[in-house]
This record gives sequence, C-alpha cells and structure tokens, in this order.
Amino acid sequence: MTFAGQQLTSQLDADGTLTVQLRVKTWDQPTGNQVLIKVEAAPINPSDLGLLFASADTGNAQYSPGKVVARMPDNAVRAMKARHGLAMPAGNEAAGKVVATGETPAARALMGKRIACVSGAAYGSYDYADASMAFAVDDSVTAEQAASSFVNPMTALGFVESMKMEHFKGIVHAAAASNLGQMLVKICQQDGVPLVNIVRSEAQVKLLKDLGASHVLDMTQADFMANLVEAIAETGAMIGFDPIGGGTLAGQILTAMEAAASRGAAFSRYGSSEPKKVYIYGALDMGPTVLNRSFGLTWDLAGWLLTPFMIKAGMETVVRMRMRVAKELTTTFASHYKARVSLEGMLSKEAVAEYNARRTGEKYLVVPG
Repeated sequence: MTFAGQQLTSQLDADGTLTVQLRVKTWDQPTGNQVLIKVEAAPINPSDLGLLFASADTGNAQYSPGKVVARMPDNAVRAMKARHGLAMPAGNEAAGKVVATGETPAARALMGKRIACVSGAAYGSYDYADASMAFAVDDSVTAEQAASSFVNPMTALGFVESMKMEHFKGIVHAAAASNLGQMLVKICQQDGVPLVNIVRSEAQVKLLKDLGASHVLDMTQADFMANLVEAIAETGAMIGFDPIGGGTLAGQILTAMEAAASRGAAFSRYGSSEPKKVYIYGALDMGPTVLNRSFGLTWDLAGWLLTPFMIKAGMETVVRMRMRVAKELTTTFASHYKARVSLEGMLSKEAVAEYNARRTGEKYLVVPG
C-alpha cells in the first residue's frame, strides 16, 4: 500500500541558492516500529526555521505558488557545506491519525489512533514516526492541541530536570513570554521551583504576572540589571536558559548571578565560588554572543539541545516526562497560535515574513488538510 501527497523540502546549493518548495511524494508501507500518520497539524518552531530558511534573505526572495527561492550569506553557505544539494524535509513534530504501521506490537497498537509524535518531516501530507517517539492522545484532544506535544513541553520540563541534575535550585529564563516560557511558569509553580522570567515589554510582564509568575523583569527598562540582581539574590537562581543566543544577555545574566553570589562575601579577585551557568538553547539573535567578563571565574556557558539532554537523562526520566505531558496536554502544556496556514500558504511572502521574524507569542500552525 502506498500513500501520495506533498512534502516540503529545503535545499541549499553550493552557489548560495536556497530553495524551499513543495514536492510530490509517495509514502510506502511503514516497517518495523514505524507508523505512518496523515498529518493534521504541525507547529513551526524556531528549531524548524534553522533548517527551512536559516539566515537566508527572505525579504528579497522570489515567491511563487509552493516555492521560495532565496540567497544565503556566503559564510552560511560555507558552514553548511554538508547539506549542499540535499532536498531536506522539515518539521520536527506533528499530530495526526495513524493510517498504516509496521510489524511490531508497539506500532500496531497505534493503528487508527490520533498521535502526537516527533517525526522530523512533518510539513507534508503524511509522515513516518517511530512508535517509541509517539503517544496516543485521548479522543477529546484535537490535532491542534496535540501538535506541540514534544519540543516545547519536553524542553520546559528538561530545564527543570537539568537544574536538578546539576544541583541548582532556581532558574533564570529569557524570552520568557513564549509558549515554552508560559509552560515553564506553570511547571515551576506546580513543582515549587523559583523562577526569574526575563521579557521584552510591559505587555509580556502582564501576561506572565496574570499566570501567577512572581519575578518578571522587562529587559528594556533602565533598572533591569538592578532588578535582575535582586531577583537572583532572592531566589538563588544560578542556572539560566537563553534562547536569544546573540548579544549581551547571557553575559548580563552571569554578571547578575555573580553580583548576587558576592553579597556579604569577602573580596576575591577570582570572584565568588558559587557555581553559575547559562545554557544557550536557541538563536533568536544570529549575531555573536558577547561576554563582558565581570563575573569571576566560577561559571559555565554551554549549549542545550533536547535530544542530547534526553540521552543524558535516561529513559526512566524521559518516560516520566512524556507521561506528564500526555496527562497535562490541554492545561500546563497548552499551546497558542497566531495563525494557521496550509502547506502552500506557509510559503507565501506574508506568512514567511511573519513566522520567520521569530517574535514571541506569534507561533504559526501548519494544517496540511
């Protein structure tokens, strides 16, 4: 049995041409532990945009039905040499009905059910998923509600698990008004974890305050650094998660941690001995990460990615996290979308300009049907 439809791919050629387009595709019968879903909904996450458009000049691209042709900067073309000439599918996660399965009992048990899954090629009419990376949702849960069940929920839970594994007791989170940030606020409230939220407007402050967040700081205000030091001193939050990446914010967080840790301590030219760490887990700012070394020598700056974290945490922890997501899918882990687009609609100039801007609270949902 085969299934016909469309698949979105992104291809970077050696001359710097980036082509994102819909192609006709046929899906074969899945095998082994695979299932095949008819995709009903798939979110556009920042991690998806890194493959779709990366740093291409989409403002001056050529747009036609089902196709975008853009130019990639020379440095990016060189850095991505390994993907030259490859038509790569995109879309990390999705929700949809299982229409065919492989031979394993785990795969067969999902036949006919709506599942949430990590698939890797979700921007298409159909997609394969491994049964171990999927779970069935209750009949009362819609595809839209189930679509964002992995990347944001598991990342938010992963931050708390990382905090515990590394023996910290509180978290600083930047760009905290995002869907992921709102989930983290709810998780930390439920689990009694001190959380310092950094946002970029008074409207975002109100949004998180209305959710019950106690420490919400607007980084555009003149007293931001003073308030950040106070919030960290009060909460003891010495591990931070920054999706922005470029600019000075990671360094500012480390500086505020050092200032809080040094209060009342004897002077040391090496700074405080309190461990301080910031993870960068995104690239909302593609520029360099700037560190003004004002935070002693006891600090770490590292990258955080969901899949390596899951491997490090182990299957028992991952299963526990997934069970919590499934249980709280329409409450703690509910996602909100600015707009819904078809496969062809996601390649319109207007839609690309909106979702590729990566603005907080403006997530798009792809609805292939």
